[in-house]
Amino acid sequence: MLKLIIGNRAYSSWSMRGWLALKQSGEPFEELVVPMFDAEWDKRREGDEFAPSLGKVPIMWDGECVVWDSLAIIEFLADRVGRERYWPEDSAARGMARSMAAEMHSSFANLRRELPMNVRKSYSPKALSDGVKDDINRILQLWAQARARFGGTGDFLFSDWCAADIMYAPVVTRFITYGVPVPPFAELYMKAVLSHPAVSEWIDQAQDEPWVIEQYEDAAA
Repeated sequence: MLKLIIGNRAYSSWSMRGWLALKQSGEPFEELVVPMFDAEWDKRREGDEFAPSLGKVPIMWDGECVVWDSLAIIEFLADRVGRERYWPEDSAARGMARSMAAEMHSSFANLRRELPMNVRKSYSPKALSDGVKDDINRILQLWAQARARFGGTGDFLFSDWCAADIMYAPVVTRFITYGVPVPPFAELYMKAVLSHPAVSEWIDQAQDEPWVIEQYEDAAA
């Protein structure tokens, strides 16, 4: 059986992406939650399970095969169960979806740093730095283009739920947590993401976690 090692559901955006990817596969899997930044975290990172990823989450094991990094997990699973589960059938849509996923993977450092994920909190809107505003504007631009070109009658970026939505799901939670104002089309998209059964399950389970990381709790100060 596949095994996925993740960090705290409340805070770990990359773990969320890897977990959503596995849920999308339909494959049964074992999951292990390792609380980030405590003594057990440091011990685990020194073990063989973490070694190939340099101590980062998520990490997926398939027997002796190890895959780390959320986008790599998506691609591994797409090869395993069928690419149509993760990417649009239309070649133009598929090209844009892959580009958007890759941009999410490599960009938006200001948003990540200044608005860390915390699915248990909801703060009043605060002043945002120019860098964060630029990241938000770029994300909204991408969402608008995808919805206009390929959204069709579906609720998601490329009509049906796909890897691009998986990659941007933690961004949706950040926008909610920090009260980021968005246009009506984005509100509808965000509502659809939050209503997706796998996303709802992740957020619900996060509420019951006993662990608290103060640096993420104080991010709205």
